[in-house]
Amino acid sequence: MTCQDAKDNLPLLLYGELSFDEEERVEEHLGSCESCRAVLEHQRALQEAYDTLELHPSMDLLTRNRMELRQRLAVASSKTSFWERLRHGFTIHIRPIPAGMQPAGALALIAMGFFGARMLPTNSLGVNVTSAGVDNRPVTSRVRYVEPEQSGKVQIVVEETRQRVLSGKVDDLSIQNLLLAAAQDPQDAGLRVESLDLLKSRPESAEVRSALLAALQHDSNPGVRLRALDGLRGSATDPQVRQVLTQILLTDDNPGVRTQAIDLLIEQKSDRMVGILQELMRKEDNGYVRLRCEKALKEMNASVETY
Repeated sequence: MTCQDAKDNLPLLLYGELSFDEEERVEEHLGSCESCRAVLEHQRALQEAYDTLELHPSMDLLTRNRMELRQRLAVASSKTSFWERLRHGFTIHIRPIPAGMQPAGALALIAMGFFGARMLPTNSLGVNVTSAGVDNRPVTSRVRYVEPEQSGKVQIVVEETRQRVLSGKVDDLSIQNLLLAAAQDPQDAGLRVESLDLLKSRPESAEVRSALLAALQHDSNPGVRLRALDGLRGSATDPQVRQVLTQILLTDDNPGVRTQAIDLLIEQKSDRMVGILQELMRKEDNGYVRLRCEKALKEMNASVETY
């Protein structure tokens, strides 16, 4: 990865929008490039400054903006036909299309629609049938747009989502990839927990371990982080895992997560572990976590205090 590639990906890294593989490549580049690390720190400071900035527009300004927006939408709606808006909604703007290629593109779209319709089952009226009763797959339909016509008919744009049920073992690559994707679902913490619970049976997989570590470091839900910790029990001696556990022990805001991290880290007793626990004792406010640290230090014949 070049410096320019890394710099282009830094904003996505800060907002957690990179895939595991992309994030790993960026982190690997940052580990060996001081210049890019400096750019990252600058962007992080800028992001934090933006987050603390609060603007309070006046009610008069908001009212004028809303009125102007409604007026412009009304003008745009009156000048644009239904089919033009529909065509624009389904147009992907990547780069200008040469004038000579536009007819060919239109013919390609017509052909796709024709053959797509021929492949779908139809009823006796010639209407495409995509309901659950035809192929036993549930379909979710949502009306996206409606517009009356002068003839008295109504034009309706319906968005349909077909659901599929897949079955297989966690060892199957396709099933594992779907579980890895579900473990990153930003909307459903319960789905993330269940996915990690299934994936933890494959801790030897590098992709699964990366997913567990990412959830432990970045997931906002403590229940998900605890499930990730449970999945990492078999990898507690791995240097990368221990590094993340140490970071979590000193930074996570959930006492349960910190306690579980202590349990995993003390499985491998070391002088470095003594120093980490002593440092935690200096800053820890939770009584139970302090007692767990103290017990671990006594088991290692170490002092609770630093010297």
